Amino acid sequence: MEINEFKKAHIFKFEKEVDYSSGSIISKNVLKNPAGNVSLFSFDKNEGLSEHTAPFNAMVQIIDGQAEINIDKKPYLVSKGETIIMPANIPHSLKAVEKFKMILTMIKG
Repeated sequence: MEINEFKKAHIFKFEKEVDYSSGSIISKNVLKNPAGNVSLFSFDKNEGLSEHTAPFNAMVQIIDGQAEINIDKKPYLVSKGETIIMPANIPHSLKAVEKFKMILTMIKG
């Protein structure tokens, strides 16, 4: 187990594992290996990630709040309980419409 990964064989609730921080983005590694990784994020309102691309598909699951996710310049409003997949090699960005938490799963290949 990496020191910055979640403990194995342990029950947890994602929404309790990361707090909000004023004016900030917080991330934690849940799992990380050569095949990809799972990360947990919290974004304060109006925080975000600027447009970028990734060489693998990325699935975003919103577990609290609401985000605007732009994929290839098209905006999607994604709320708690909803999921969207950002395709590999396509520009995308995220912005917190209100503070939100998400699980990001990236699979290489």
